[in-house]
This record gives sequence, structure tokens and C-alpha cells, in this order.
Amino acid sequence: MAISAKMREFVANGSMIRKMFEEGARLKALYGADKVFDFSLGNPNVSPPDIFKRTLKAVVDADEPDLHSYMPNAGLPAARAAIAARLGTEQKVDVRAENIVVTCGAAGALNIVFKALLEPGDEVLVSAPYFVEYGFIADNHGGKLKIVASKPDFSLDLAALESAMGPKTKIVLINTPNNPTGKIYPENDLLALAEAMKRKGARYGRSLYLVSDEPYRKLAYDGAKVASPLASCPNSIVVSSYSKELSLPGERIGFAAVNPLAEGAGEIAAALALANRILGFVNAPSLMQKVIALLIDQEGRDKGLPACVDVSIYQRKRDMLAKGLKSAGYDFSLPEGAFYLFPKIPMADDGTFIDLLKEENILVVPGSGFGVPGYFRIAYCVDDATIAGALPGFARAIEKAAAFA
Repeated sequence: MAISAKMREFVANGSMIRKMFEEGARLKALYGADKVFDFSLGNPNVSPPDIFKRTLKAVVDADEPDLHSYMPNAGLPAARAAIAARLGTEQKVDVRAENIVVTCGAAGALNIVFKALLEPGDEVLVSAPYFVEYGFIADNHGGKLKIVASKPDFSLDLAALESAMGPKTKIVLINTPNNPTGKIYPENDLLALAEAMKRKGARYGRSLYLVSDEPYRKLAYDGAKVASPLASCPNSIVVSSYSKELSLPGERIGFAAVNPLAEGAGEIAAALALANRILGFVNAPSLMQKVIALLIDQEGRDKGLPACVDVSIYQRKRDMLAKGLKSAGYDFSLPEGAFYLFPKIPMADDGTFIDLLKEENILVVPGSGFGVPGYFRIAYCVDDATIAGALPGFARAIEKAAAFA
């Protein structure tokens, strides 16, 4: 057998998101890209903001001697300081450069956090629906993902989460705004969750850590505010990236931020830096670290050009899609953030409905890929023509589904 039994199983049951994305590539080759409506992958189609483009050019033109050199494992000091200053203002906590480790995206950040915190067999609690890669990342470091159902409106079920906390629980993982639902967890829920973790930690004689995965923090709609996990829970770590707010998913730049009030904060930060090296990341891309450091500094001086994509573009796409789907008869909650819609599947058999959509050359991801059958995810970070072109097919699919009732 060429590969391990575990990897054989992982390959067989790999990410449904990637499988649908690959199916989209196949259909585009057959029918042409303009006739395929691919909503499978959260790959932003909005261009990076002008301030990023200008900052990137300035860094490249300066051509400093260490532009493409190895960086310290924890990151370029200027980048760590800039990220800390911005995050501290954002989250209302006195974050310092020593609390920051710059990473290869949010996935790199999660890997080093799990590597630093988990003993073999430790549990990572997460509310469903959840991003499927969490299970693989926990397994990378000997952890076990423990799934807890959310409430029907996809808010946190605090009683269920507290009940699920046991002697092996080490991390409670949240994702806000949530992928795939777009749900934003309010401050009261985070405060209550922190108290529950404190109670269970005291009961079992161990420290529990809240890890907040929030690459969509700045993509919030209708004036919604994203609560601060660092202010809500002393034992907390934020992981994030610039993939969504700056439309840079391929540049692999993010960070992990340890709450300065966390138990063992200094030890954790040191472990994260070492994990960055021994997991093979070594350091986040040096060019992007320099860009982020200068960009955040420039953002502080130039209030007219915030370092974020125009969120109103995604809100308009959301509203366009939601209006069409509601008119067709789909049942869903309007997302508060991120760029995903998560409607109910309008029939008993999930697979059959996904196939009905594929007959219309529409690619979405079934909710089973996020731990919640009976729903499907639409990534609406696509051009307007894709949304408009797909709406008649969505309507036809739900009409066909009615025949199976």
C-alpha cells in the first residue's frame, strides 16, 4: 500500500468544496465558462483595494536588500507591531507585538495553534455547520474534533457546548462571521461561552482556550458589529488572514494573536513561533509581511482609503442572490457577514437536489460537507453575471424538486 490508511480515508472523503470546484472545471471545459455557474469556492472576485496596490508597488520599488530573505519565525518585527496595534484597537485589548505570530494564512495559524496547545487525544469543540478543514487540522496534531449542533438559526447553543466540554476538551473553536452561514455571534454569547469554559476548566483542573477563526471579520453587513473574543475571554487566541478583507487568498498571509491575559501567554507565543518553523512554514511570505506592515501604517494616516475591499459590493451581491432565491421559493436566513448563503435543500434527498442543480450547470457545496445535511452553500463572491445567469436555473431546480415530494 503506497499511502497510509488514514490518508487513503482522507482522500476518499476529502473536501466536498474542492470536489465541486473540480467538477466545475470539468463542466467549463465541456460547455464553456460562461455557461457554468460555479459557486463552490470562496475565492474572492473583488479586486484588492487601491491602497494595497500602491503599497505593494512601493515595497517592490524600494527593493530593500532583505526583501526576499528569511524572516524571523514569529514574523517581521514591524509587521507584528502593526498588526498588534490595529488588532488592539479593533478588539479593545492591549495587544503587543510579542503576542503576534505572522503566519501563512489563517490555516497556517490554526495549525501552529493546535500544534502548540494539543496533547494526543485532546478535543477541539466546534459548532456545526463548520469549515471541513478543521477536522484535518486537528488530526494533524493528535486532536479530535467534537461536533456540537448549533441552534436552528445557527447561533451558538451555549448549553450544548457546555455539556460537551469534558476532561479532554482543550479548545473551543468558533468562526465568526461564520462559513458557511454568515452568522455573527453576539458579545453576550461570547461572554457566556467564556464563563462556561471557566466553570468546566475549574471542574476538570485544566485550561480551556477559545480560538476564534475570523478571516471574514471585516465583511459584515447592514452595520453589524463583530464582537471581540479577546475582550470576552481572557484565555483566547485569534487567528485570521488577509485573504478575504484584502482579496489576497493566494498570497498566504495571516496571523495568530495570543490574548496577553491568557494563561501561559508568553509560553504559547514562543511555541507558536517554533511551530511555524518545525511545521515547515518557516515564516510567512517576506514580501507580504513588508506590505502589511507598511499598509497598516499607511491606513492609520490615510482615513480616506481603508485597507479593506469595498464590502458594499458583497452586500449587493448577497441582496441580488437572496432576492432571486426568495422569489423562487428557497428557505434561508440572510447572512450577516462573510460571502456565503446557506439555504435549506427543498427535498428529502440532498444528493438528488445537488444533481438537479448540476443539470442546470450550477455548482454548490452540499451541507454535509460542513457537518449539516439538508442545506447547501452558495459562495456568492463571483461576478454579477454568474449570479444573474444562475437564478433561472435555481428556479427550475426547485420546481423539479417539487415533483419528488
